[in-house]
Amino acid sequence: MIEKLKRYSRICAILVSALLFSVNFALSQEDEEFYAAIKTVVIDAGHGGKDPGCHGASAKEKDVCLAMALQLGEKISTNFPHIKVIYTRKTDVFVELGERAKIANRNNADLFICIHANAASPAAYGTETYVLGLHRTESQQKVAARENATIHFEDDGGAKYKDFDMSPDAIIARQIQLSVFLDQSISFASKLQVEFKTLGRHDRGVKQAGFLVLYKTTMPSVLIETGFLTNPKEEKFLNTKETQKTMSASMFKAFQKYKNELEGVEEETENNSPFVPNENDSIQKSNTSASSGTEIAQDEVEFRVQIETSKKKIALTSSKFKGYTVAEYVQNGLFKYTVGSYTNDFHDANHMKKKLRENGFQHAFVVGFLNGERINLQKAIKLAEN
Repeated sequence: MIEKLKRYSRICAILVSALLFSVNFALSQEDEEFYAAIKTVVIDAGHGGKDPGCHGASAKEKDVCLAMALQLGEKISTNFPHIKVIYTRKTDVFVELGERAKIANRNNADLFICIHANAASPAAYGTETYVLGLHRTESQQKVAARENATIHFEDDGGAKYKDFDMSPDAIIARQIQLSVFLDQSISFASKLQVEFKTLGRHDRGVKQAGFLVLYKTTMPSVLIETGFLTNPKEEKFLNTKETQKTMSASMFKAFQKYKNELEGVEEETENNSPFVPNENDSIQKSNTSASSGTEIAQDEVEFRVQIETSKKKIALTSSKFKGYTVAEYVQNGLFKYTVGSYTNDFHDANHMKKKLRENGFQHAFVVGFLNGERINLQKAIKLAEN
């Protein structure tokens, strides 16, 4: 009897431990979702229904775009189940241009991805990604004009947009209004172009133009021109299921890197040399704040700008840092170097990040610390706000 009771007791203990583990895991998952930088993504497949978009010998823009949009959304949903993916269309239907932006705004999207295909002379080729802004060339203006022409398929023939101000002054004013999002839009657009280039695609760059659909959104937004259907080789490339899958995979990689950047998660290489820090290596930093000159108090959030990661220790006076005063910390066996110390001030840290990027540190990004430990950036921002 005693042995049975002991065995029963052990089984109960195991069950309780398992239950507690599952609860703790659920809470950690919930916490991760709460502090996620991106909770909702809206993916917009260009054109649709009575609006075919541009076309080649056989491929239509509306079909090519929809295929890539659905595949991109599926990849995001599969890899990040907590992210809500919303499509402006999932079938071959017509959606008004203004409604596409409204879908994103109504759902408080954190990112708007608009997928298109391009048209020009048969010799034109390559990918380019747009953010809202003033066009600098006639070709950029033509791209925007062609995509904006979708309004003429609407029931009122585009009459509702008659008095809509898309003048240079209006676009500049809108850029200023959405300046926080513009920086993030450019960051994501740049990552998209990098990924497309790894496929061997010709990189036409990140550009600006007055797209109506981007003008009306209130979150980081990009419009991808995946290639030229008017180029026979490009049309063949974009019109196969395999390459559509490849293109959407590249978009997903860019999305993942953009998400990681927002959340302060670095992409470490697989060949990092092993290094086990001692107890004094967890944080090596100045005790003073670069913005106020005061010590970082307990439970205060500290923002810094990371500019370098190395497998080997770098002298803080190295010319690599271009005269900036840097601090060092060790994480995952890597030495990491930061500039500045901003107590509860993400805005100033972000401003410093922009200055550092302009000064050659192109991959500078903001990181957050709490009591000497690096934490999720979005969590740091929320804690600082409170």
